[in-house]
Amino acid sequence: MTEPLDVAKLQRRLAEFAAARNWQPYHTPKNLVAALSVEASELVEIFQWLTPEESAGVMADPDTAHRVTDEVADVLAYLLQLCEVLGIDPLAALDAKIDRNERRFPAP
Repeated sequence: MTEPLDVAKLQRRLAEFAAARNWQPYHTPKNLVAALSVEASELVEIFQWLTPEESAGVMADPDTAHRVTDEVADVLAYLLQLCEVLGIDPLAALDAKIDRNERRFPAP
């Protein structure tokens, strides 16, 4: 049985993966943001010409679902690596952003 995943564990795995391949010199904030943008664009490409209805059902097709899942993983991987390099706690950042948005956009 595998142990539950958490952000810190995934960040360690990503760092170990990069270290084993000597990729750390390339994992600068600029390069990670660029890679994040490319991967997000690849995710957009899957949905680009779909109707709203087609996009809502994208996970019903196994091939497309696999592509979407892989691109989501790539986006998350680069985002987590960027947070690690910059010393950002992504969950704390999200929590604070939700707090700010709740104040900016109060529910009716």
